[in-house]
Amino acid sequence: MEKLNKPAILVVDMLNDFVTGALGCDRGRAIVPATAQLLDAAREAGVPVIFCNDAHRKGIDRELIIWGDHAIAGTKGAEVIPELNLCDKDYVVPKRRYSGFFQTDLDILLKELGVKTVVITGLHAHMCCRHTAADAFCLGYDVVVAKEATDSFTEEDYVNGLAYLKLCYGADAYSNEELIAAF
Repeated sequence: MEKLNKPAILVVDMLNDFVTGALGCDRGRAIVPATAQLLDAAREAGVPVIFCNDAHRKGIDRELIIWGDHAIAGTKGAEVIPELNLCDKDYVVPKRRYSGFFQTDLDILLKELGVKTVVITGLHAHMCCRHTAADAFCLGYDVVVAKEATDSFTEEDYVNGLAYLKLCYGADAYSNEELIAAF
């Protein structure tokens, strides 16, 4: 793998409600150590870490009709899991839809940081990661996926999600070891 061209890590929905709370799942918990390892290495290498976090408005947001109350802005469920060590030099972009870009300031933040490549991590490969990757691609970013730091509710959803990202956006999936070497 070649060096990544001005990368940033996008951490999608690694929140209490997605890992252990309202929509928590064992597969979400399983990627926590690999995600923490990747984020620590990125910070050490000076690669920006950007958390794209659901922050819903109770009783208003359309996603809540489908998924029920989760990651309500201002609640414990909408906070980044403590194991990922959110720090002052990280960025947090609240979102109210699946994509980290939809009506947020993520694109302008990435442009101001000089980012050319986004590394997708988090939950869920076939939903929020997929929509975030779609918008990243359409906005001209190169997209790669951290395969050990991304997952879905089921193995089938994960495999299908990665296959879709590869087919539609040319997003190759790499191990932490490969990504860290490419920072």
